[in-house]
Amino acid sequence: MSEPNSTVSSPPRNDRHEKDNKDRPKLKILAFHGYRQNGAIFRAKIGSFRKAVSKYAQLTFFSAPHKVVNEDEGDEDSRSWWFNAEDNSFSGKCLGGPAIGFEDTLHLIEKIVKEYGPFDGFMGFSQGACLVGILAAMQQKGYLPYTFQFAIFASGFRSGSLVHKGFYDEDINLPSLHVYGESDSIIPKEMSESLINLFNKPVVAEHSGGHYVACSGSIKDAYLDFLHERYQDIIEDDKNGDGRNS
Repeated sequence: MSEPNSTVSSPPRNDRHEKDNKDRPKLKILAFHGYRQNGAIFRAKIGSFRKAVSKYAQLTFFSAPHKVVNEDEGDEDSRSWWFNAEDNSFSGKCLGGPAIGFEDTLHLIEKIVKEYGPFDGFMGFSQGACLVGILAAMQQKGYLPYTFQFAIFASGFRSGSLVHKGFYDEDINLPSLHVYGESDSIIPKEMSESLINLFNKPVVAEHSGGHYVACSGSIKDAYLDFLHERYQDIIEDDKNGDGRNS
């Protein structure tokens, strides 16, 4: 079983610096990094978010299966959940492209959930948020062998890959929080809104910054309010015998 705010690597490696508070169960969230990141890098970048939500949630981080080859980045282990161009690159603005390696990602997620889950919610940034949106749409259609009960998106957007288009043809009934930056030039507001509009009763929070996981002021409050509600819905129901997802 993974520890709070742990990073799953190969072989799995747990962060032992933080201990479970056995007197207070927490929501289990699986975190999906952005393009050209990996689980360890993403974990390090969102320290403020991890600290802010630690009252309610423990996060598990893992890395996408596909290595991004980029000579400019030296030894950095850059990863991608899939590629949408024949040169094995990815752009959120690409429309009509393939989804090279997407099946490998689905198999990896299934393995992670089986070994470290179940997870109450999924959280993603950029390409990782796009992936969480696809998984939410697949869950809506009954295509997943596991379930999750809420989703958090930071700079999320719809996939433009043709193979994913059919997933977006119905509304998604899943509690969701969508955070995006009004100055985000990589994933502009209209791209985030295309994903937000798929969800019934989405919670939306906009910040003045760019392409990153914001966590201060009203954005921090939005995370805490959303997770407080999820905590009551999931953890308190579990105490009353209704049980978590399996």
